[in-house]
Amino acid sequence: MRPELFALALATTPALAGPAFTPVPVPEHVYAGGWEHFVGGGLAVFDCDGDGLPELLAAGGENPATLLRNRSDAGALRFEADTPEALTEPGMIGAYPLDIDSDGYMDLAILRVGPNQLLRGGPDCSFAPFEGLGFTSGDRWTTAFSATWEAGQSLPTLAFGNYVDRSNPNGPFGTCDTNLLYRPEGDHYGPPIELKPGFCPLSMLFSDWARQGRADLRISNDRHYYVSDGEEQMWAMGSMPRLLGPVDGWLSHKLWGMGIAQRDLDRDGRQEVFLSSMGDQRLQRMTGNGAEFADVPYAMGTTAHRPYTGGDGRPSTGWHIGFGDVQNDGMDDVFITKGNVEQMPDAAMEDPNNLLIQQPDGTFAEAGERAGIASLHRGRGGALVDLNGDGRLDIAVVNRRAPLEVWQNVTPETGHWLALALEQPGPNRDAIGAWIEVMAGSAPPQLREITVGGGHAGGAAGFQHFGLADAQDISIRVIWTDGTQSAPLEVAPDQSLTLIRDGAALRARP
Repeated sequence: MRPELFALALATTPALAGPAFTPVPVPEHVYAGGWEHFVGGGLAVFDCDGDGLPELLAAGGENPATLLRNRSDAGALRFEADTPEALTEPGMIGAYPLDIDSDGYMDLAILRVGPNQLLRGGPDCSFAPFEGLGFTSGDRWTTAFSATWEAGQSLPTLAFGNYVDRSNPNGPFGTCDTNLLYRPEGDHYGPPIELKPGFCPLSMLFSDWARQGRADLRISNDRHYYVSDGEEQMWAMGSMPRLLGPVDGWLSHKLWGMGIAQRDLDRDGRQEVFLSSMGDQRLQRMTGNGAEFADVPYAMGTTAHRPYTGGDGRPSTGWHIGFGDVQNDGMDDVFITKGNVEQMPDAAMEDPNNLLIQQPDGTFAEAGERAGIASLHRGRGGALVDLNGDGRLDIAVVNRRAPLEVWQNVTPETGHWLALALEQPGPNRDAIGAWIEVMAGSAPPQLREITVGGGHAGGAAGFQHFGLADAQDISIRVIWTDGTQSAPLEVAPDQSLTLIRDGAALRARP
């Protein structure tokens, strides 16, 4: 469906209540440290004790990380600190959850100032270093991560983005380190492939951008350190990774890239990409064959380039980006954490987080202040996730040199919703790279790719949330990683389901 027709269809949907959030007390956690921790401060969100509610793992920088066990119920959010010893070593920049060995327990890729780690998850939120995988990283300053499953592999392909080379005496400017790609060799990893040149990434994401059956790696880089020679990057994951350029239709983009996220906002079957930055945030639409992206018009309302409250008119600094439908009206909204790097005089110091609400005509309007999430701390990692299973997306933010914040979504009279997770046998149990289609009424389908990566130094694993407005008749289809398309499955709204692969059919487990 063309975007203008989709907007017309949405305009007939009854208006729902505006978003409302309330702060929730949580055990204190602060991300802190010197210049090596000006960036980072990631937040990993995943269920590690099997109760269906996601825990929060907050990186600490020079402080230990904190694992907040989720003790919420449908009425209120509640967390308690319970950090296993394997996660307490200082130096954590961020973390990403994924089930590396497909055993049903969520594992962790830990980004560090120092050697990175792969930790194997076990019962009741226990973690230990993996043995026998052959993974080594060396002493790096790692600030970005993504993972995918390539065809025929029993382990995921891992990409680590490394920031400034701390060992270079000419640094920090113009001394970006190389990035590392780990492709499995059977049941272990061999030496990494260097992705050169590196331009100081702060986020990266594997996605099947062109719907070609192959996930390529988009990297968002920090212009502050690559200075003049760098740009945004896209690596095509062929038998040998290849950096795309003008001959492929790749359009050069230069920005202070902090975070990255993707979503098919206009339901045309192609994903938009959102890049946070210092100054303008960049929402881009695909204009060609998967390599060509162009900025949307300013009138879309997505640049979020200056603070909307706090009295500081200097440019904003965006970090983590998350998509999600906070009112369940069938239109995805955007949450962006904001905050000065440290004391950068050209950027705003009083810089509130953004909550951009999609309007029926496809534009976005700021709602952070009236929604109650306009914190003026230095935001870093974040999450827009349903933390208590009530069908409304909540918010959590790791702050630099200020306490972690959590807000519960208390928006009244929201629309219908579904929360969906995938499960298949064998390697890649969580079906990373698969697509979920949700059809509701006469509107074009909502399309969701299962990915690992993006955001800023952290991400969420588990249920995918779909807002459905007033729709009652829901049909689901899954396009699995090998291209197999499931038969449609009819379901009722307002529930969480795990969709299990059963030949060409889907089984749903509440």
